[in-house]
Amino acid sequence: MGKEVKTNAVRILDRNKVEYELNKYECDDFKDGVSIADMLEQSYDMSFKTLVTVGKSGKYYVFAIPVDKEINMKKAAKEVGEKNIEMVHVKDINAVTGYIRGGCTPIGMKKNYPTVINESAKEHEKIIVSGGRLGLQIILKPDDLVKVTNGRYADIIMH
Repeated sequence: MGKEVKTNAVRILDRNKVEYELNKYECDDFKDGVSIADMLEQSYDMSFKTLVTVGKSGKYYVFAIPVDKEINMKKAAKEVGEKNIEMVHVKDINAVTGYIRGGCTPIGMKKNYPTVINESAKEHEKIIVSGGRLGLQIILKPDDLVKVTNGRYADIIMH
């Protein structure tokens, strides 16, 4: 492992003695999760994208859902106790999370925002999330993701 891989997310996993694998791939600019899963021949169900939202209260919330699914804003808002939520504008992602679009992971953001992982993650031994920068993925147990983000599971996708 070269030093360049140590994103904040990786440091947090190491500090918490969480077992994980890193997967590096070539990626110079933003690609959506489905394109990356296709490129790497990974299951959509196991590949999770990170969505950052802001509630009416001005508080931020993080959601992790399968890359081929859409978030149900009503369910997600209800889950975090907000009347409604909206996606954080792309230009604000770095300021809010410390990560860039396409490299945003629920682990190790600037602040520990309330995090909800879609309950389908529990169906898998391991899931894949971004590693904190373009071209890096973290593969870990869903319960470990919940643990390091102080997150929880809920049904937050469109059916």
